[in-house]
Amino acid sequence: MIQKKICMLGASAVGKTSLVKQYVEGIFSDRYLTSIGVKIDKKVVDVGDSSVQLMLWDIEGVDRYAGFNPKYLRGSAAAIVVVDQTRPQSLLDGLEICRMIKAEKDVPVVMVINKSDLPKADGWDGVAENDGLAMIEANFQTSAKTGEGVENMFLAIAELALKTKVG
Repeated sequence: MIQKKICMLGASAVGKTSLVKQYVEGIFSDRYLTSIGVKIDKKVVDVGDSSVQLMLWDIEGVDRYAGFNPKYLRGSAAAIVVVDQTRPQSLLDGLEICRMIKAEKDVPVVMVINKSDLPKADGWDGVAENDGLAMIEANFQTSAKTGEGVENMFLAIAELALKTKVG
């Protein structure tokens, strides 16, 4: 079996942990607990003829002043940057995180626009036109609450990770 490390980054409270719980355990909780450090979950997914064990590194929310510890990226095959469509600032933070990842490591980066079950915040569309989106390989709309788009997003990440030589 092939193992691939996937790092999940984003601002606090965008839904990184909820996406992992929805994908790995099929559950959603309204209770919010701030992640501290990193939590690692695993799930096996079939991609074509290969079984891939995704090692999902759910990394604590990235404060826009502190950034993230680049050591978390070591050995990773891809990165997921999660943003919250109810908070336009989370997209700007997410684009900055994408830049930090690309400066540190050459891995595919996928942006996940989470909370699609909620209305988009005013001002989101103007932010979404930002040309910084060119640095990401793909973007997905998801809802950790309803499960919409979650399975497809992780399958796409597994496919991208398989093409990556590292990790």
